[in-house]
Amino acid sequence: MIKLFKVKEKQRELAENANGKGHVKKQSAGELRLHKDISELNLPKTCTISFPNGKDDLMNFGITIRPDEGYYFGGEFFFSFQVSPIYPHEPPKVKCMTKVYHPNIDLEGNVCLNILREDWKPVLNVNTVIYGLYHLFTEPNYEDPLNHDAAAVLRENPKMFQLNVRKAIMGGYVGQSYFPPLFFCLAQNSSTATAA
Repeated sequence: MIKLFKVKEKQRELAENANGKGHVKKQSAGELRLHKDISELNLPKTCTISFPNGKDDLMNFGITIRPDEGYYFGGEFFFSFQVSPIYPHEPPKVKCMTKVYHPNIDLEGNVCLNILREDWKPVLNVNTVIYGLYHLFTEPNYEDPLNHDAAAVLRENPKMFQLNVRKAIMGGYVGQSYFPPLFFCLAQNSSTATAA
């Protein structure tokens, strides 16, 4: 019986090649669901999606967030997404590739967002994760930190926290950590500020 299926599959493949279709790669359930999620994305105007490996590799993509309010206004933050073939039964792996002074993102780029851990459910999707990341920039949370120093400053001295975030975005040291400047965003924001 198994040999019969293999013969039929081989015949179908040969027929497709003869018709010029070529071999069609089967997609996993995770790829099918992710394709649906991406086609239905409703991103905030401050977020963009990119596919560094091309549109053929939907399982690895990037999201850029440019907050237009709050402490992180003027910054540009890039997140890499790696999606498992068993998605949505497992959340995407998300890492912040931009070094940021943030209570919920450590200096290695690990992200503390409950829906990426214990609160993940298969009914959630990539859109939900992106809005969760955006929310981290509009309302950072000092109660569930990865960067305990940043969380303590936010809790005890919000003005100092704001100065530290500005220093990190402009480029410089905050404590013992150096943050490279975010030139692109600063240039864009100064040009929009002069136009206003």
